[in-house]
Amino acid sequence: MIRAFIAVDLDDPVIEKICNVVEILKPRITEIRWLRKENLHLTLKFLGNIAEVEPIAAALRHPVGLFSPCTISAKGLGVFPDFRRPKILWVGLTGDQLVQLAAKIESALMPLGFPPENRAFTPHLTIGRWREGSRPAKNLRQEIDSLNDFEFGACAIRQIVLFQSVLKPEGASYSELRTIQLGAKLASN
Repeated sequence: MIRAFIAVDLDDPVIEKICNVVEILKPRITEIRWLRKENLHLTLKFLGNIAEVEPIAAALRHPVGLFSPCTISAKGLGVFPDFRRPKILWVGLTGDQLVQLAAKIESALMPLGFPPENRAFTPHLTIGRWREGSRPAKNLRQEIDSLNDFEFGACAIRQIVLFQSVLKPEGASYSELRTIQLGAKLASN
């Protein structure tokens, strides 16, 4: 079985800005396990364990191929679920088409037995996770609020990636299984 998810990679300049802010935050928010630079991406759909790659890739080609490339912006920081008991530190992502793209992926995968998410899709880029049992720093809200309007930049989204995730003691390792171009069907018409 392959542990898999569907995601979008962000452009290097945006990732670099995010990593620069993470370096500033590391000594200030110490109870977080920070994600490695190469693991920063926008997850559109977590699949869990899959037996085969090709049926999933095939199911995605048509709807994703009809979806025009789009632009997203990365701005500000936040936490899930809330400041009293944070679990995830994230960078906000905006772009009118992100929610639509996630919905198309959900619809395409339902016939293959992948249930829709129980909660609404909230575009974000996870940059850190609180260690189990750790308490948030007293200055957490102040640190996050100070970066509320920080602009990390914008990037063009031209493809989605089906990734394999291998869990290791030092953190997850991701590798590309398939890449599907946005708008490929539009270009061929």
